[in-house]
Formats: sequence, C-alpha cells, structure tokens
Amino acid sequence: MTTTDSEAIQNWWRTSIIDMEPGKIVFRGTPIEELIGTVNFPQMIWLMVRGGTPTEEEARLFEAALVAGVDHGPQAPSIAASRMAATCGLGLNNVMATGINMLGDVHGGAGEQCAELYYDIADRMDAEARLETAVVQGLDHWRSEYGKIVSGFGHRFHKPTDPRAPRLMKLVRDAAAKGTVSGRFADIGEAVQAELGRSRGVPIAMNIDGATAVIFCELGFPAPLSRGLFCLSRSVGILAHAWEQMGQGGRNKGPMPPRFLPQYEPEDNAG
Repeated sequence: MTTTDSEAIQNWWRTSIIDMEPGKIVFRGTPIEELIGTVNFPQMIWLMVRGGTPTEEEARLFEAALVAGVDHGPQAPSIAASRMAATCGLGLNNVMATGINMLGDVHGGAGEQCAELYYDIADRMDAEARLETAVVQGLDHWRSEYGKIVSGFGHRFHKPTDPRAPRLMKLVRDAAAKGTVSGRFADIGEAVQAELGRSRGVPIAMNIDGATAVIFCELGFPAPLSRGLFCLSRSVGILAHAWEQMGQGGRNKGPMPPRFLPQYEPEDNAG
C-alpha cells in the first residue's frame, strides 16, 4: 500500500467530534472516562452537536426544552406510527426509526421554521428596525414564503393555552434575569404572539415549537438544529409508547379499529 493510498483511507472521513483508536475514545478533546459521571446528558448533547460545555444554568434551560417535547400521545403521527409498527412485529430500533421518520415539515419541523422566523426578526432589529416593526416585516415575509399558518403558534388541541409554553417562557425569563441568556428571543416570541393575536382579533397560543424555538435561539443553536433536537426529544416518547404497545400485545393494528372503514369515494369518470 502506498503512502498516498494510506492517506486516502485515513482522510476518507474527517471529524472533529471524536478521536478514537483501540483503547482511546476522546470527544472534542476530552477523554470519555473524564465525561462519564461528570456531565449530564443535555451537556453531552451540547458537546457533541456544537462543541464546548454549557454552564449548569444553560444546561438546565436546554434540558427543559428537551423534556417538554418528549410526547403528545397517540394522536401525534410519530407516536401513532411507532405503536402501529410495534404491532407489526418490528424490533425496537425499527419501531423508533418508523416514528422518527414521521417527523417532517408539518409534524416535527415547526420548531426549525419558527427559529428561522425569530432569527429573521432579530436580523431586522440589528438593521435598526423597532421590535414591533421587525415582527410585522418578518411575518409578512414568512407569509409570502410559507402561507398564512405561522409555525410555533396555535394548536389544534390546546386552546387558548398550550400548557407547556408558559412554563418554558417563565424559565427563559428567569434565566434572563440571572444573565444566563439575553431574553431577546423571548421578547421576539411574545411580540410575534401578540401581533398574531392582534391581526386575528382573538388571542393565539404559543405552542411547544414556538417556546422551544425561543430557548434554542437564546442558547445560540442554528435553526436547523431545532428539528434535530426535537427528534431527540420525541424519540423518548416514541420509545416509551413502542415498549408499552409491545407489552400490551396486538397484531397488525391500523390507525382505527377494524369495524370503522374509510369512506369510499368512487372516481368521477364522467367526461
């Protein structure tokens, strides 16, 4: 084997995340044996995804966002899919993959989209727009791109309040009072909520995606990571429901009991 071939093999993958060889595992410069028992799981996620170690206060706020999104019951497509997959005889890893693969732009992607909106508004404020003006401009731009539904606000079940959002926002405000975060994105999120309520004529809830997006933005995570972090969070609920369904048994359960059939609509072939 030539030196060139050896280098080509070694350089096929390049990573700053892990330095691993027999007897050695080092994550971003820190040996695994120094991390085990000294950092918590949210701190480990932070280290792996973006590098560095958050303060305990940052980690607690980060953890709160992860805890809040773990589950929303079998009416959530990701959870329903995991339970149906479990009744089809799949193993836990396959069942979890099935549920996580249900998390797309509509179900699971709202946090990323909302973070994009918040960052856009922040950029407009940096360009010397007042908060209220930046919110209106940001929402106008959002609607021109995505339509009237603004990700992170409103909920088909929780009206007028998503019980998760006020608690998360209080934690953000408490963290801002201690100087852990700036509170800027909390201001932006609440201003968006107020403007949406004003334009609709009735209040609208900030939902879990809107609140967790506030936290992820306050902590400096890029918008696309909001989706990946939500997947990590929801995977806990997916695992729990899959395991419960396996314990309950059942074979080949579809989305509704067998006695209920979908509405048949014959094709209109006239003309």
